[in-house]
Amino acid sequence: MSLTLRTISREQHLAYIQSLPSASHCQVPAWSDVKTEWRSENLGWFDKHGQLVGAGLVLYRQLPKIKRYLAYLPEGPVINWYAPNLDDWLQPMLAHLKQQGAFSVKMGPPVVIRRWDAPAIKSGIQDPDVKRLRDVEATHIEPRAFEVADRLRKMGWQQGEDGGAGFGDVQPRYVYQVPLANRSLDDVLKGFNQLWRRNIKKAEKAGVEVVQGGYYDLEEWQRLYEITAVRDRFRPRPLSYFQRMWTVLNNEDPNRMRLYFARHNGVNLSAATMLVVGGHVWYSYGASDNIGREVRPSNAMQWRMLRDAYAMGATVYDLRGISDSLDETDHLFGLIQFKVGTGGEAVEYVGEWDFPLNKLLHKALDMYMSRR
Repeated sequence: MSLTLRTISREQHLAYIQSLPSASHCQVPAWSDVKTEWRSENLGWFDKHGQLVGAGLVLYRQLPKIKRYLAYLPEGPVINWYAPNLDDWLQPMLAHLKQQGAFSVKMGPPVVIRRWDAPAIKSGIQDPDVKRLRDVEATHIEPRAFEVADRLRKMGWQQGEDGGAGFGDVQPRYVYQVPLANRSLDDVLKGFNQLWRRNIKKAEKAGVEVVQGGYYDLEEWQRLYEITAVRDRFRPRPLSYFQRMWTVLNNEDPNRMRLYFARHNGVNLSAATMLVVGGHVWYSYGASDNIGREVRPSNAMQWRMLRDAYAMGATVYDLRGISDSLDETDHLFGLIQFKVGTGGEAVEYVGEWDFPLNKLLHKALDMYMSRR
């Protein structure tokens, strides 16, 4: 199969993404407008009939003081990863990026390698000898994903020595998803654990309402998000980031980004942003106040978001990143504990891969990043 690669317009890129069941929100053209500190390019792969058969959003980050770039394709490119001739897809991309001045390429193939259902994870949590998700036998293993990883290694792509704790990559390697395809909502609710179902009922009884917000409610979102940042000790993104995200994503598609609030007696207690690309819906950012937790606003909000995703015809509701730690003393353990209550499954991707086009500069960047 002879493939050619060239720069395409945003319109072509968007039309291609819209023709697919779904793709990562990091691979829609408007994502480049969210990441303003990077230069971007839209790439297209064409077959011998001139048909567009793959696309990628590339973000270029310039190295300080020199005209050399790190080229990054977050959760992409969107190509046929299981093609027997993966070389024919990736070699033209590397040649093109080198021409553009890239010294190193980082990409995140959207290829799932393992899945663990909730009962498997629970048994892992209860077993004192199990410290990580990968110590638990996976419920489902994707043999083709191992072939993809093998092919990438043979081509000279590299991966972080140990694969890290799941957050070593820029994008999470492990995520938590609730499958919605071919299930009734009743079936989805039955998959929730008792605590979740109890909390949803509790919120309902207490009169918690969940409402959708718009652009002008982002200031209220920011208030709750900054309270969360102080409590969980992370550096919050500025309000302008979310305002830009809302504007550019919803200009591309009016249903790309949503904002939800759970409120009780007229006071907003928790909030979340949602992203939508085709049949894939993500719970993206979450925030909550330190007060009102006893009326379980977060459970009520997730249940409403999941129902809305279902009503849109989504095939998956994605609760995004988890670490692979099942150790109850780990500060990230609460993440998986909260998410596992939805039934659902933990999903491991093949992770992010690097190709050093200039080994010396790649090594220098590695050292610079590890010192930060």
